[in-house]
Amino acid sequence: MSTRTYKKFEASDSGDIPDKMTIYQDCMNQFNESPVNSKRCRTLLSRLLRLLANGETFTESEATALFFSVSKLFQHQNDSLRQLVYLAIKELSKISQDVLMATSSIMKDVQNGSDLIKPNAIRSLTVVLDETTAFSAERLLKSAMVSKHPTISSAAIATCYNLLPVSEQTIKRFSNEAQEAIVDLKYFPQDPSNTEFYPNSTFITQYHALGLIYELKKNDKMALLKLVNQFAGNNSIKSQIAKVQLVKIVSELVNKDPQLFTQFQPLFNNWLGNKFESIQLETAKLITNFHATHPRLVAPQLFSIAIATLQNLLSVPRVATRFSALRILNRLSMVTPDHVAVCNPELESLINDSNRNISTYAITILLKTGTAKNISSLISTITKFIHEVSDDFKIIIIDAVRTLSLNFPQEWKSILNFLIDVLKNGEGGFKFKNNIVEAIIDVVAFVPQSKEMALENLCDFIEDCEFNEILVRVLHLLGKEGPTASNPSLYVRHIYNRVVLENSIIRSASVIALSKFAISKNDTSLRESIVSLLKRIANDKDDEVRDRATIALKFIDTSTANEPTSSLADELIHPTSAYDLASLESKLSSYLSENNDSFKTPFDVTNIRKYSDDELKAINLKRKQEQLQKGTFENGMESSPKMAKKSDNKYGKRIDSDTYSSPNIDEQQQELLDTKYSDELLSMAEFQNFGKLVNSSKIVALTEPEAEFVVRGIKHIFKDHVVFQFNITNTLTDVALDNVVVSCNPEEPEESQLQELFIIPIERLLPSAEASCYIAYSKTEDVVTESFLNTITFTTKELDPQTNEPFEADEGFQDEYEIDTLYLSTGDYIKSSFIGNFTATFDELPNEEVAVYNIQESITLQEVVDKLITSTSCLPLENTQFVHSDTNSHILKLFGKSALNGSKVALVIKLIKSSKGIALKAQGKAENATLCSDLVNNLI
Repeated sequence: MSTRTYKKFEASDSGDIPDKMTIYQDCMNQFNESPVNSKRCRTLLSRLLRLLANGETFTESEATALFFSVSKLFQHQNDSLRQLVYLAIKELSKISQDVLMATSSIMKDVQNGSDLIKPNAIRSLTVVLDETTAFSAERLLKSAMVSKHPTISSAAIATCYNLLPVSEQTIKRFSNEAQEAIVDLKYFPQDPSNTEFYPNSTFITQYHALGLIYELKKNDKMALLKLVNQFAGNNSIKSQIAKVQLVKIVSELVNKDPQLFTQFQPLFNNWLGNKFESIQLETAKLITNFHATHPRLVAPQLFSIAIATLQNLLSVPRVATRFSALRILNRLSMVTPDHVAVCNPELESLINDSNRNISTYAITILLKTGTAKNISSLISTITKFIHEVSDDFKIIIIDAVRTLSLNFPQEWKSILNFLIDVLKNGEGGFKFKNNIVEAIIDVVAFVPQSKEMALENLCDFIEDCEFNEILVRVLHLLGKEGPTASNPSLYVRHIYNRVVLENSIIRSASVIALSKFAISKNDTSLRESIVSLLKRIANDKDDEVRDRATIALKFIDTSTANEPTSSLADELIHPTSAYDLASLESKLSSYLSENNDSFKTPFDVTNIRKYSDDELKAINLKRKQEQLQKGTFENGMESSPKMAKKSDNKYGKRIDSDTYSSPNIDEQQQELLDTKYSDELLSMAEFQNFGKLVNSSKIVALTEPEAEFVVRGIKHIFKDHVVFQFNITNTLTDVALDNVVVSCNPEEPEESQLQELFIIPIERLLPSAEASCYIAYSKTEDVVTESFLNTITFTTKELDPQTNEPFEADEGFQDEYEIDTLYLSTGDYIKSSFIGNFTATFDELPNEEVAVYNIQESITLQEVVDKLITSTSCLPLENTQFVHSDTNSHILKLFGKSALNGSKVALVIKLIKSSKGIALKAQGKAENATLCSDLVNNLI
């Protein structure tokens, strides 16, 4: 090693990392010297720790040699040297062998060392003890836990906490000592020259002890309740973070058992008035999160106090407190924006806060709680400072504006102008620009009147766009929406510019976009111009571009001629429908895994469900609205910078999550389950002659989740048939069910319009297994609505534990089990559909029906609205699916179309709440008079 390299890290003012091999050699030499130079050894240990902290590592043999060299320093009695020795031992023990050899030296210091080195020695036990040796330190750790010195006690408790996964049985015996550590208020020892204690004690031992007790008792609900009751009602806990920990324990308890929330409400009132701001914040967070999932269990007064507490915290001078309160309000504004509106005066004062992160959150919440009246003023305020914040917070603002475009489509002009201005003039990276483009695409999709203005500005943007992914996305949008615009040639010019100026990826996307203009627009001169352009492109130097241009020309020629393949060409280049991707993926996986003839049999797509353009928009809009209501958007992340929640599922985050706008993992699993049930039904020979499956309902729970037999129902609608599918799960552990049949009896047998054809029973249902029972009915082509009383009949047989089969001599006994009523409603014949201009479409529909209802149940307007959306299967439009909590009236707008013949149906439902109940007036208009009458007269 050169002298220059060695001197480089010797300089105290040098910021360079020490040389690893030089440090290694110096450590081996100095640590083995006699006598030991404590000052030189401390310096070397410091450099060694710096190396390890910066990611440098040693081989196992080198680490072992270093470990034992360091352990020789135990012979020196210098306390400051021993402190660094323990730090080095903790780091080296991760990669060295035979670390147990140092146990006796460490335990000697734990027992007889000074108070200065005892905490470090105790913490070192975590890394040198294993399951077989942990019991040997039990007496020492117990003694240290009850020490009067807070640092020693905390070190012992933290060590026990870390040893819990290593030797759980040993640590479980420390429960009494941990309990004592909470009660015993530990102060720092007196200074001989001063009779006063240190002015303040952090009482950190209480926090460590509380965490250890929780880990020991986290599976014992009654023990945790006792712990909370013991310490929450008195002032025995002095540590601020220990009290926060106690709030988190209560939060876990009420989330596991929501009924406990009521008994804790007086405690929450007390915590909201605590002198520590962190406890106020944690309690307010607990209450608001719980209110989002269980609003009926939270007293309105307590919820109001929580909001008022957060409102007061917005005015405190501490930046961290204001920021934390804003984060909670931001989450809350996604679920119940009307409750957050009371904080608007404080939020408006924070718009010009010196901390741009706080001002960003403030304006974001104001956008989410805003009304159509103040959107323009809010957007003008944002425009002034959005360029001064980081990309992370710019994305938050864009997501908030994106929310506005869904909530207030009538304000699309001001929203779109803002997005375009930021896109063209704002500096930012790929994620920021991509979020803006996605927001504009949402505006185009769900506010059709904004299309031409948005497309023209996107054409200007792609002239200078540097990101290939965004360019391809915009070109796809131009190809999809441009051909139906009033002046398609404008977009053709911009697309061709990309062919001339850009790389092969962009040129390939441009070819497809151009071909859509040639087929979709009935303009001969434009088609000829595009064909001439594509012929030039067919000589491109890139294979992909040439191939796409050649294929596009072939399709264009085919579509203009009267050939049988012309419709296929149109469908390939400009599709009017899209496959159900979950079903397509499932079928493809089965095709690849089950193929036995070297793929000679072609893949069959005829049974894969397809969605029309308006159905697909309805699905996407509903998904986005649900994600916004849950506080997530697109990729399931919280609307906060760099605070994405890690999923427990290793597949929970997609690689392309920044641009992927389809369902998250949970939603996709549900869609796959729906598809699985439909595919299983269609694959059975009994249903082959039923024709095309028109619609399948969502899964309906017919029993409680904790029942002996869990039953869920699905209704499958065909043109002339109805099939009920009952998925039955046997939760019993030692009983099998044979010949399981569901008996469906119409509530009004004389008036029933369904004729039972056959039943497919479950031959045997083993414990913890799920199987399906099917009942098929024939019906007329019209909409048929009925309700069925359901009973499961079966033969119960005990199982032989050895074979897991019923005993041969056991004949079993007959039994039956009643389940909930299954309703075949008009909504089962309707699919959600999107329409850009609801009012105009509603006025144009010819057939009208009006009905009035009076609901006397004690439920809220929001619950009634949710039930109406579910029962009708229609899509709520113009953000009418949300009801303000402080209003007694509401108008719900729904739109859908018949699954049988595609006829449109629209509903305007007016609700008024009074002391007598909820009055409801439904006005329906549709293309089919029978469907309109059935839907309006059977809403409830």
